[in-house]
Amino acid sequence: MRILVTGAAGFLGSHLCDYLLQQGHEVIGMDNFITGSPDNLAHLAGNPRFLFIRHDVSNFIFVPGKVDAVLHFASPASPNPNSPYGYTNLPIQTMKAGALGTHNTLGVARAHNARYLLASTSEIYGDPLEHPQKESYWGHVDPIGVRSVYDEAKRFAEALTMAYHRYHGLDTRIVRIFNTYGPRMRLDDGRVVPNFIQQALRGEPLTVYGDGSQTRSFCYVDDLIEGIYRLLLSDEHYPVNLGNPQEITILEFAEVINRLTGNKAGIVFKPENRLGDDPQRRQPDITRARQILGWAPKTSLEEGIRLTIPYFRQKMGL
Repeated sequence: MRILVTGAAGFLGSHLCDYLLQQGHEVIGMDNFITGSPDNLAHLAGNPRFLFIRHDVSNFIFVPGKVDAVLHFASPASPNPNSPYGYTNLPIQTMKAGALGTHNTLGVARAHNARYLLASTSEIYGDPLEHPQKESYWGHVDPIGVRSVYDEAKRFAEALTMAYHRYHGLDTRIVRIFNTYGPRMRLDDGRVVPNFIQQALRGEPLTVYGDGSQTRSFCYVDDLIEGIYRLLLSDEHYPVNLGNPQEITILEFAEVINRLTGNKAGIVFKPENRLGDDPQRRQPDITRARQILGWAPKTSLEEGIRLTIPYFRQKMGL
């Protein structure tokens, strides 16, 4: 296939481009570098099956030649207000990527009669009242809170995608992505994985906010990308959760990072610093992914962190 990937220079988008090329497809990568990095695609320079177009997806999209599939991954994704790349610091751009970007990429797919895959998010569920989260759960989201620029952009994107499927008969898919980590995460992303690994590699105590009892479920990037590809090849039109159902507290996660990096500085606790309705618990129910895609993550947390640490060492010049 000839596949358009928006957000191609981002953490997930760049890994997705690599995987699609490995499967023998042609890839058109699109990004405006608002949060993505050219470094993530530098190794693809000169690849005859990879074409890069620098473009903002909130503007009309023209793609030369035939397109067989469109994967819309363009969006700021970090909730951290201390990161210049966090969506709270890029609120309008985040809304436009989710609304106008989705509309424009759906238009490309319709014009080419191509299959379409939307990268949605576990943030659809907000600070969930149901645990673990099933795709049937409608969510607990503040529509005007500080996190709403991301949450509601993705909820709108899902609604628009389903409207194109129902009204135009477009061949669509929706993946709801839970916490994912691995090489190519931004060092200044502000999320817990890069924060903890960098503190540990510098020999500093890891900063845990509150008592560390809040939970996340971390999926290694290679596992996630395989699941996304399986969904692309499937005939499933309704949302599918992809993530690791192994729930872990932030305190437990900090202890894992310290042990794997050999950091003896320990942990320091600071007052809870929640961003609006920052979810206290996050765990995917992946029953549908298992049944429909035959997919489940294979990489253990320890193995995934061991694969991720060298990237941060290299980027930090250690």
